[in-house]
Amino acid sequence: MRRRLIVTYVSLLAAVLVGLNVPLAITVFGRDARAMFIDRLNDTARFASLAEPALRTGRTAALATEMREYDEMFGIAAAVVGRDGQLVLASRLNFDVFDLALRSHIDAALSGERAGLRGSLWPWSDDPMIVAEPVGRGGEIIGAALTISPTGALHAVTWRSWGLLALLSGLVLAAGTVAAAPLASWMLRPVRRLDQAAHALTAGRFGDRVAVGPGPPELRRLADSFNTMADRIATLIERQRSFVSYASHQLRTPLATLRLWVENLGSFVTAAGRDDYRMVAEEIERMARMCDALLVYARAEATADDVENVDAAAVADARVAIWSQAADQAGIALARTGAANAPVRAAAQALDQALDALLSNAVKFAGRGAAVTVTVEEAVPGWVDIHVVDTGPGLPEADLARATQPFWRRPADQNVDGSGLGVTIADALVTASGGRLDLMPARPHGVHARIRLPQPRPARGRTPVAPAAGAARSAAR
Repeated sequence: MRRRLIVTYVSLLAAVLVGLNVPLAITVFGRDARAMFIDRLNDTARFASLAEPALRTGRTAALATEMREYDEMFGIAAAVVGRDGQLVLASRLNFDVFDLALRSHIDAALSGERAGLRGSLWPWSDDPMIVAEPVGRGGEIIGAALTISPTGALHAVTWRSWGLLALLSGLVLAAGTVAAAPLASWMLRPVRRLDQAAHALTAGRFGDRVAVGPGPPELRRLADSFNTMADRIATLIERQRSFVSYASHQLRTPLATLRLWVENLGSFVTAAGRDDYRMVAEEIERMARMCDALLVYARAEATADDVENVDAAAVADARVAIWSQAADQAGIALARTGAANAPVRAAAQALDQALDALLSNAVKFAGRGAAVTVTVEEAVPGWVDIHVVDTGPGLPEADLARATQPFWRRPADQNVDGSGLGVTIADALVTASGGRLDLMPARPHGVHARIRLPQPRPARGRTPVAPAAGAARSAAR
């Protein structure tokens, strides 16, 4: 953005300079051309006044001598033509009065028209300046006097003037360019701070704020507003986490007491009430597990500052080894494929818990005879993908879109053991690590869960932004 601002400033300054200098250059050229024309007009008018008596009396020797001396001194050709347009006197030999460029001026003078600045005298043109004046008095025209001036000197003056204008404009443009850099930095300094604070807020670092310093007043007000917004968001999120954590802690004690009382009553339950007793005990146990899951979920959303380097391949190997026995008992073939080494950036234990949640769901819902494959690969430069793919019955896409919602469970699985928070926790952990969790339908059937985490960034680099997934973010429970 700094470069674009500088280019914009310099472009506007260049446009202003062009808008000012082009008319000025034309004005300077017109002034010099008019000064030269007036000088030549005076000389031509003098020759015309001298030619009038010379033509009437036929005594032209003195005029011819003066015209030759004038030509030798100034390099300007001079001539006098008669009433019939024929050459009478000339300062040079082989003077062609029938040249088309001269003829129009001579005819105009013989018709009584006074000389005017005509023709193209721009610096890139070699045309001479031709001035013709009628000779005569009392309305009687008996001839015409003319001068033909080379325009090299005029062009040299014009080029020098234009060169000076270009030099001054270049200096102004250079000074403007030098001044644009600190000006752009001054204007963008609050924007950079705001960008850094926004990235920190996105990454879950709710304590970072924009340092309000020098800059345009509008951007300082924006920084103040952003800090106020960040304070309110941080307060709301902290209250939410505190509430979830506090409520879970508070519920664990009465649930533990209730479970103890129910266990103490076990010996007094008759055969007719055994089923009800078992259902009550299982429900209390399920509520206790739900409280534990809520505590994990509250902690999962607060792990953004604990990102570290983790070997995703080693974590995948360890989790597959842990879940192999449970998979065998469920009649599921669990396999690990892909890279043997894949460093990523992730919060502490985030990848372990996320894989546990996904593998738990796969083992629980894929069904006997299904296969579950864990693959680690670098599919996108700068990112590592960890795939958990099962060949079970899968979920409809409408259910996949709702799967990361807390406590969501498919109606058909309401009686299956679980809290409904497993994949929600996994999603929170992966997001807090700067990655993303996506669930897509597997082909030909099943669920394809993909965890995408950033690779360790260079020393002075930045964590790449996770590319958008084509499928809806989802998860199975």
